[in-house]
Amino acid sequence: MTQPLLSVENISKSFPGVKALDDVTFDVFPGEVHALVGENGAGKSTLMKVLAGLHRADAGQIVYQGAPVRITSPLDARQMGILLIHQELSLSPELSVAENIYLGAWPTNAFGVLKKRKLRRDAQAALDALGLDIRPDIRVGDLSIARQQMVEIARALAFNANVVIFDEPTASLTDAEKDQLFTTIRSLKAKGVGIVYISHKMDEIFEITDRITILRDGTLQGTVWTRETDVNHITRMMIGRTLDSYFVRAKENFGDEMLRVEGLSKAGLFEDVNFAVRGGEVLGLYGLVGAGRSEVVETIFGVRDATAGTLYWQGQPAVFPTPRQAISMGLALVPESRKEQGLVLGMGGRENTSLPHLRMFSDATLMNRSRELATYEEYRSLLDIRTTGPEQPVATLSGGNQQKFVLAKWLCSGPKLIILDEPTRGIDVGSKSAIHELIAGLAEKGLAVIVISSEMPEVLGVSHRVLAMSEGHIVAEFTGDMMTEENLIDAVSHQSGPPQAGASVKTQSIGEMA
Repeated sequence: MTQPLLSVENISKSFPGVKALDDVTFDVFPGEVHALVGENGAGKSTLMKVLAGLHRADAGQIVYQGAPVRITSPLDARQMGILLIHQELSLSPELSVAENIYLGAWPTNAFGVLKKRKLRRDAQAALDALGLDIRPDIRVGDLSIARQQMVEIARALAFNANVVIFDEPTASLTDAEKDQLFTTIRSLKAKGVGIVYISHKMDEIFEITDRITILRDGTLQGTVWTRETDVNHITRMMIGRTLDSYFVRAKENFGDEMLRVEGLSKAGLFEDVNFAVRGGEVLGLYGLVGAGRSEVVETIFGVRDATAGTLYWQGQPAVFPTPRQAISMGLALVPESRKEQGLVLGMGGRENTSLPHLRMFSDATLMNRSRELATYEEYRSLLDIRTTGPEQPVATLSGGNQQKFVLAKWLCSGPKLIILDEPTRGIDVGSKSAIHELIAGLAEKGLAVIVISSEMPEVLGVSHRVLAMSEGHIVAEFTGDMMTEENLIDAVSHQSGPPQAGASVKTQSIGEMA
């Protein structure tokens, strides 16, 4: 590796009220996987958007294949062979998989007519390269989020890039899909492609990368060889301290039963789900993509209609609520996708915090702005949200700060039960630790908490009990010493359909749980 394939030299970039990058230098060599890590807001995505032509640097230069270049647009970057696979999906849901893969470069004849057979054939080749069993002619909007993510990756790889930038590529992938992605990355590496890999998942960083560059608050902290460092060292460089206790579990001081469901079913999604959760308890829900975890809690919250089952709220039978009724009862749901389901991206933090609770902030027909601002400031301070002010659009914030605003808007209503669906997806290690502490703090204040997470160490680390789901059924329940990764993997991997004999999945009464 004598000469970098791509490098940025002394790059700086500012936005109103914040300096996103300050004199940063970074490079990637042919056949190298180079990780870029840092907390949310450290400048990782901004740096990559400069490389991809989405932002123009205020100072510094980009050198590509040994010569200085100006990248003024994503088209410039793609024509040079620099491709960015975004953390957030950028597909057109109404178009087919093939049309999305080659969007902006559809093959046409001399008269501008689309060559449909060639488009389908080329798209099929890109899908085959990733080992995907997705038809090129299927509508993208009909695919799961995980499979849409794989289409996004296929779209980037179809252009035979020299440099591929992966921004949190496994956030929505199953373990099998992640393994296939890593096989693809290693194949690209063997062909001399330079790979930039951005991820908050340290196990992935240490599995797939050659070097690691660390950013903090827009400044370069250093670059190290992956084989010569460890997680503690990287964490200390990222956040300026070590994490004494990464996972925090609330003390066991359970109160009365808050929620119980019996025989909860939604045709085609899940069947005969039974569980209960008490005040002060953190109940974990784990399963592979498609197991039905999110659909269960969405049905409890009223987003979906149940086809069967009984709901008990605070020990009393209750009808399944609408979302508005669920909020009034004291339920809160932090959804899986903060950008699609949790926030209005064009609004500021103030408006996003108050939006579900307008009656709390209004006097007759007028909004009480002082009360609204006071609540915004209370939770901005409590959750350490980094923003330039209450009107800054949340679309311009880092993923971690966006997630904190989703939490803020539900916490301000004083819920009795809060459901957290993938609460730390796509956020940095420091913010994850803060959210784990928040979960424990909520439980110790008497709230019932349900946590859905695709990260086994997380769901095991913060929960008092864990339910394992597979193919729409709860197949096992684990407590105490039985809460291990081995048991959880075995439960979700080898059981399908209703629970097998001996699995502990019955709905527990208060007396049984005491």
